Amino acid sequence: MSPAETSRYVRLRVELLLEVTDTDQLAGAALERVEADEFMPDEERTHARSAVREDEAEALAYLVEPVDLVSRVPGVELAQASWTSERAEHDPDAEMWDLDEEDDEDHLDDVRP
Repeated sequence: MSPAETSRYVRLRVELLLEVTDTDQLAGAALERVEADEFMPDEERTHARSAVREDEAEALAYLVEPVDLVSRVPGVELAQASWTSERAEHDPDAEMWDLDEEDDEDHLDDVRP
């Protein structure tokens, strides 16, 4: 690919930390999504049902669609997407979550994976 072609692509990294406030509601919504997926093979559906009941991170993975993040952005087309979800520790007092602090290069280095 030439430099002009590669410059058309932008990698957008987004990190969110979500607090699960209602496990049953989350699992229920994920189960509805699993049941509504007409392209999911039965064997995968059985595994998915179990996974979303047992793990909030799995339930979120079935509910969050990266295409939804950019579908209404004019002038862009989603070329590729991947995402993961996992349980995480959270310290609300950690510097990386201080949204009032101005972003400078040193701070950005602290929050990049």
